[in-house]
Amino acid sequence: MPTPPPPPTVVAAAARGPARTAPRAPLGPGTLLWRHAADLRSLLPGAAAGLMQLMHPGIGAGVTEHSAFFDAPFDRIHRSVPQIWATILAPDGAARARTIRDLHRAIGGVDERARRYHALEPETFWWAHATFTWEIFKAAETFHPGTLTAEDHEQMYAETVTWYSRYGVSMRPVPADYAAFQSRFWHICARTLELTPAAARALEIAKHGSGTVTLLPVGGPRIDRAGRLVIERPLRLITFGCLPQVVRDRFDIPWSPLDQARFAALALANRQGYRMMPTGLNHWALRSMLRYIGAQTRENRYHPAA
Repeated sequence: MPTPPPPPTVVAAAARGPARTAPRAPLGPGTLLWRHAADLRSLLPGAAAGLMQLMHPGIGAGVTEHSAFFDAPFDRIHRSVPQIWATILAPDGAARARTIRDLHRAIGGVDERARRYHALEPETFWWAHATFTWEIFKAAETFHPGTLTAEDHEQMYAETVTWYSRYGVSMRPVPADYAAFQSRFWHICARTLELTPAAARALEIAKHGSGTVTLLPVGGPRIDRAGRLVIERPLRLITFGCLPQVVRDRFDIPWSPLDQARFAALALANRQGYRMMPTGLNHWALRSMLRYIGAQTRENRYHPAA
């Protein structure tokens, strides 16, 4: 399906790139980004964010050539997300971020279309972070009962800029404010993303499931089969429902009015259900889950958040 042309303001903003330096804001316990990242709901749009990462030519090529993605597609999520979230929540988040950066120094090469890529190329590395930024905003807007004000959007975006600065990489690609971020994000979705081999594989699993891949990092075949019965359908609904419309349209991802109604009902259930969960329990559950998964999948490289 052809992609509709972007609004002229979006094209102009994307062509100009960041017009000024993005402001930063303190990041720590109690800040907007910290509170939302520490909430279990921050992970709900994660599969959609991961899919958009795989659709980026440089990231898709790196995952294909430098990981066991086609044998264990979910292992990348299990081993990466705990470390990424620790760069926000852990007291030594900045040091952890630089460790993650250094893990990417050797990831580069030539993709299947003879294009050179490197994981630390500024636009490529920023896109991975941008999808996580988008994920936290998407979770806040979709699965939380309150709404973010315009001031909240700018404040939390400035905190994500501080988060990105912890990696110690070029800040050149970082949009100057939340509106510029939205424009640039839309432009990349509409013009840059493509169906890389890794993205095609992930889409196939999301659409039809797979009896040959493991969803959970631990537990054995029986636990995995049980988890598949419980997780697969809601995961598909959340993944496709969270994706930007332009991505669903460009890659012919099936999405019906009934799907939209089911997704809206699921989002409402999350907004209402979490009202009954104490905030402390919510944060403890997320940290415990990330600590456990991270310890199981990267025993020698992951250090649990405090």
